[in-house]
Amino acid sequence: MKMLKSTLAGAWYPGTEREIRAMAEAWEKAQVQDEAAAPAHANVIVLPHAGWSYSGETAWRAVRAVRGGGFRRVVVLAPSHRVWIENRLVAPEAEAVETPLGSIPVDRDWLDRLALLAPVIRNDRVHAGEHSAQIEYPLLQLALKKPFSVVPLIAGSFDPDQRGMCVRALASLMDAETLLVVSSDFTHYGSDFSYVPYGTKGGSDVRRRVAEVDSEACARIVAGDADGFCAVVERTGATICGRVPIELALRAFPAGCKLARLRYMTSGDPEGDYSRFVCYAAMAGHADWPKPTAGALGAEDRAFLLQIAREAVEHAVRTGKPLPATHFAGSAPAATKRRMGAFVTLNDRSTGALRGCIGEILPVRPLVEAVTARAADSALHDPRFSPVAPGELAGLRVEVSALMPPKPVASWREIVLGRDGMTLEKNGRFAVFLPQVAPEQGWDLATTLSYLSQKAGLPPEAWREGAMFETFQADVFHE
Repeated sequence: MKMLKSTLAGAWYPGTEREIRAMAEAWEKAQVQDEAAAPAHANVIVLPHAGWSYSGETAWRAVRAVRGGGFRRVVVLAPSHRVWIENRLVAPEAEAVETPLGSIPVDRDWLDRLALLAPVIRNDRVHAGEHSAQIEYPLLQLALKKPFSVVPLIAGSFDPDQRGMCVRALASLMDAETLLVVSSDFTHYGSDFSYVPYGTKGGSDVRRRVAEVDSEACARIVAGDADGFCAVVERTGATICGRVPIELALRAFPAGCKLARLRYMTSGDPEGDYSRFVCYAAMAGHADWPKPTAGALGAEDRAFLLQIAREAVEHAVRTGKPLPATHFAGSAPAATKRRMGAFVTLNDRSTGALRGCIGEILPVRPLVEAVTARAADSALHDPRFSPVAPGELAGLRVEVSALMPPKPVASWREIVLGRDGMTLEKNGRFAVFLPQVAPEQGWDLATTLSYLSQKAGLPPEAWREGAMFETFQADVFHE
């Protein structure tokens, strides 16, 4: 197993399990009154990420709110301090992260699904050099007693289209068994932070005025107001390092999500030195993430469809003939017998290059039959490629897209990248893109529609006038 070891243990926090647990016990015993009561069933927390001697006790106030929670995974949204990252979320390449308390597996399946909907790259060097995600791992290990996996995501800056992809992807993948951790310190005050609107001499008045700025920003976070939070940062210039992760979370929240601010302090408080200081806040809240649609495919249904797609591909390639579409119908789970459209996509495992993709959009037959038939077609009859050869089978990754029925939209402006598949029809020409195409390529909407027009055999700008569009959603899963 490829392990991403801690680069902070023994420096930013204690280096042994005994010392870590002793420090947490000291925080627990500290007589500190929270500013507000933590909400019941908290599944969203905002944590600072300075060294524990500075911000650990503040972070613990929010960690306590999820202590013992039965979460299967934790998604950590964290900012980048040392590497310029643009229009990407950076995940680890490693299969697990390690602290003195043990290892935590990285949820690579969840990451794979995220990568189909949002711009994600994987880089261990970025994670090894970044403290904002690492500092939270042992806190989570202390709080969550049951085994859990982690999805660490480091963010930089985003254009609106790319940010929207990430927001929609996060919102669609979060569930009741997932804890969302947003890692951020608040205002950094001092000349070396290029933020000294109240002078460089420090003093309690500086601390008060900085706290007012942070309180205004926190009030917008507590209210779940992304636009208001961004407006405060823009107007005040507040040096909140995790402003991008905070904005992503706020925009992904379902309606009605609110947080409570549990504690606020600064690194200057112990000594009363406010010539240079960093501010920390701990928050907790509950997001009522939408439940999966009734009748949605479960893990066993997906595994069955991938298995039969693989068998159908291999049979077609080795014999040159497809299996009957009804071949697997007798053993099919009930959910796979519903009438649905389906596409089967074949990719090269090593390069990710497309090797075949054929499907049917309309729900004209049971899903199990559509997958069986289209798997063989993708291997043998995609007109863009030569038929798959037997020697290629081991190097292919099979992907299935189970489609919801398409619906017409009045304009291309209603298409939401990352959520919607789309069809374009004009002058007797037709083309379709699955929902994952634009995120995989990193295209914005205009670029996507230009390529869709060309796929239909039309000029790149043909989508702008006279074209008709339909959209559909898909459940996408792969080996």
